[in-house]
Amino acid sequence: MDNEKNELIGELINLEAILNLPKGTEHFISDLHGEFDAFNHILRNGSGSIRTKVHALFNQELSENQMNELCFLIYYPEEKLAAFSQSERLSEKWCFDTIERLLAIVRFASSKYTRSKVRKALPKTYAYILEEMIYQYDEMTDKKAYYQQIIKKIIELEQAQRFITDLAYLIQRFVIDHLHVIGDIYDRGPHPDKIMDTLMSYHSVDIQWGNHDIIWLGAVSGSKACLANVLRISARYGNLDLLEEAYDIDFTQLRKFSRKTYTENLHFLPKQNPYRQLSTTEKTDAMKIQQALAIIQEKIEGQLIKRRPEFKMQHRLLLEKIQGQQLIIDGTAYPLVNTCFQTIDWQQPYRLTPEEEIVINDLLQQFQHSVKLNQHMAFLIEKGALYLPYNHNLLIHGCIPLNQDGSFQELQLNGQTYSGKELLDFFELNLKKAFHAPWLTEDFATDLVWYLWCGESSSLFGKKAMKTFERYFINEKETHVEEKNAYYELRNHKEICEQLLTAFGLTNPEAHIINGHTPVKSIKGESPIKAEGKMLVIDGGFSRSYQQVTGIGGYTLLYNSFGMQLAAHKPFTNKKTALLENADLVSTRQIVDRKTHRLKVKDTTIGQSLLQEAAAIKHHLQKTGHDSRHSQDQSNI
Repeated sequence: MDNEKNELIGELINLEAILNLPKGTEHFISDLHGEFDAFNHILRNGSGSIRTKVHALFNQELSENQMNELCFLIYYPEEKLAAFSQSERLSEKWCFDTIERLLAIVRFASSKYTRSKVRKALPKTYAYILEEMIYQYDEMTDKKAYYQQIIKKIIELEQAQRFITDLAYLIQRFVIDHLHVIGDIYDRGPHPDKIMDTLMSYHSVDIQWGNHDIIWLGAVSGSKACLANVLRISARYGNLDLLEEAYDIDFTQLRKFSRKTYTENLHFLPKQNPYRQLSTTEKTDAMKIQQALAIIQEKIEGQLIKRRPEFKMQHRLLLEKIQGQQLIIDGTAYPLVNTCFQTIDWQQPYRLTPEEEIVINDLLQQFQHSVKLNQHMAFLIEKGALYLPYNHNLLIHGCIPLNQDGSFQELQLNGQTYSGKELLDFFELNLKKAFHAPWLTEDFATDLVWYLWCGESSSLFGKKAMKTFERYFINEKETHVEEKNAYYELRNHKEICEQLLTAFGLTNPEAHIINGHTPVKSIKGESPIKAEGKMLVIDGGFSRSYQQVTGIGGYTLLYNSFGMQLAAHKPFTNKKTALLENADLVSTRQIVDRKTHRLKVKDTTIGQSLLQEAAAIKHHLQKTGHDSRHSQDQSNI
């Protein structure tokens, strides 16, 4: 009994100590859209966190150029060491000085963590040595020569480059405690697969699904409508090679069908790929494949809309509204242009031809059997959610559907009415249900995943209707407008944001909503900080296709024990240029919310669970003590 009591007392002391450590740094990032190089750079530099620490430690010792060089050594240790080796800069003195500086940064960056947490992060090869040098180091004691001898021995044994590399990654690990990805990893950019690989190896991460992530999840879950959208968007942005090379999708059947069925149509020419020049054949194939998928998508979506009248999307049954060369919308006739209706049977416009059936079924089977794609989607499901309350903030990619008066927009499904938090919970429940039963391709849950992509009451779409068909086949711009949900106007008002936070159980007066999805037009003076600071929108344009609209290369958010800082980033050129010029991305950092007192672990979501654990231990100790005294009293009678 005494041993158990002592263990409980030791655990209680440990918990109380942890609760009083400074809060770890959270890093928020959103709308990556396959832009791996920019994402990777910002992840490595912690949105400027490493630069801040380097300047704090060495601004009196090193020049600006030397500090820049040290920062980039930490960001890209292998590449910078290789460059230094070629220029014969790796002298013993340089290695010694660099290791000492990196160790100083490690001590600084790890100071807010428990010794146990730091120990788990240390590379196994040098764990004992590093622990000595982090915790026992004091340059004023007689041990200084001991520590210097360790560094000299590392250099003598030709382990300096490996040691420097490990220290660099250790610093990256310690400057950010937890990463939040507020949606849209997929579509547009070339390497969402590399982003997913990086996230899967990251030490602590959560994901709030974006609308573009949802269609990839839907495709693997068995939704042919989601699949058609994924493929069409990939063709539109010239990214079919991603599916072929990263996910082993074979387009033989699709290419054969599209080449035979469709002609060159410049309206379907893929957008210019900023990452590589497409060959003439690739452009022509993408042009024809996009036409094939636009029609297959329209047919499959039409079937789904007819199958699910409760979705109330009958107004999107556009093929049956075509009369000759015109589309009739609300009594107005619009001339059709750029048409590619070769496979449509106007008596049964939503019926797939036998060849279209073969093509889409072949592609669905491949998506569902791609090992790497399924690993990535399983990780999205495991780490993802539609929203997340975390440390008094509500993280959400899209919106919480609202009516103009600020009330929650209602959606009736299966005889039940859903709105607000309950609606998002219902969506998430069905998404997971569809993912875990991918052999069901036309069940309610799978169809609801597609609704999340483009339905009026979807928290991820946030608009009245998606106008893909009109953008392809009608010139009149007024038909292309996608009317936004009232949320996007109402979120500018503090009282609305407070109402939404309360509905999701967040009543702390310092709570915020952290949003992605809609690019902030900084170039036109739009601010990412809305509703007197209650709403933070951090989609700043990582995707190059958005940067002309935003004027910057993306926003990220940092939340440490002193408060919140918003970082605005320059557009990322390429890794080679960044390395050559030591050119960082952070252009400005803006304090959003400075705390009057330094936040501690006990002020966080994890802290609340630790407080409950501590309370349970205290209760058990009190009960054990009471029972022991009661037994002693009985024995004295």
